[in-house]
Amino acid sequence: MSVVSNANPAVGTLEASHGVGVGDFIEVTSGWSKLNNKIVRASAVATNDVSLEGINSTSTSLYPAGTGIGSVREITGWTQLQQILKTSSSGGEQQFLNYQFLEDDAEKRIPTNKSASGLSISIADDPTLAGYVLASQANDDRLPRAVKIVLPNQAIILYNAYISLNKTPSMTVNEIMACEITLSLLAEPVRYAS
Repeated sequence: MSVVSNANPAVGTLEASHGVGVGDFIEVTSGWSKLNNKIVRASAVATNDVSLEGINSTSTSLYPAGTGIGSVREITGWTQLQQILKTSSSGGEQQFLNYQFLEDDAEKRIPTNKSASGLSISIADDPTLAGYVLASQANDDRLPRAVKIVLPNQAIILYNAYISLNKTPSMTVNEIMACEITLSLLAEPVRYAS
């Protein structure tokens, strides 16, 4: 990705042989920290220019002109994670810098960064399912994976995450044996209405 425009949506210029089409999902590596490691959808393609749906890079203070270059990786397929029992999220809490001047009688605070965040997904223990097999591979190779969640209203949430799998199932009376999958998120999620 040799250029990324300051636009809404941002447009990345890719190599001539990119092969990305409208509706394809791509992982973006960028000099812009607000775009780096996100999974986005191509909303338009004009030769080598690919529009990154939902990415508004018009603010040059958040997206400094000329510094967003990087690379993309096309997501070529998805594997369904079946038999999900429950999910929970953790992290993402706002952190603060607290300070107080000598003449003040109360502290003040400035928001800084957010803590690392992740998702935990409890699945039925069935190592024959394709989703379990892929989670096991991701656990072993420690490479980030694109994760797509499709909600009942067809809205989509996209994550880029390291996947860990605890292969030791829980064994509680009157409950299905379950294993825990953890997603350690690399960027804020991207959401699409459908």
